[in-house]
Amino acid sequence: MITRIGVTGVFVFDYEESKRFFIDKLGFTERFDLTMENGYRWLTVGPPADPHFQLNLTVPGPPVHDEETAAAIRTLLAKGALSGGAWNTDDCRKTFEEYSARGVEFIQEPQERPYGVEAVFRDNSGNWYSLNETRPEAFDPDAMAQEFAPGS
Repeated sequence: MITRIGVTGVFVFDYEESKRFFIDKLGFTERFDLTMENGYRWLTVGPPADPHFQLNLTVPGPPVHDEETAAAIRTLLAKGALSGGAWNTDDCRKTFEEYSARGVEFIQEPQERPYGVEAVFRDNSGNWYSLNETRPEAFDPDAMAQEFAPGS
């Protein structure tokens, strides 16, 4: 049985620039930075509060992608069409202020939502992420169904 997610990944334009973004701007720590026998670079970072989670940063291209696929991924990145998921925080407004001061680009300031407070930011490659301060009701399917029902 699956118990949790340990590694997930996002596509980035440049390993070093993205590594600096996640470490310097978001306060993440480097987990691994290795080059495999086939030339694939395994670069992972993660928030210090979750030492068992790794975000894999991948530049599209060989040995994983042929050039056509890599070009398609780079096009989506350039359009800002890819999401890296949602990060949780204890205080969305405070984290928004801290990250804004570090130069993180927010495309949505903190707003009240039925599930909590949410802001949305981009990384240096254009991936967008939700930043959530969740309420207990966020994990109650009945409460969320009621909040998001038509006419609510």
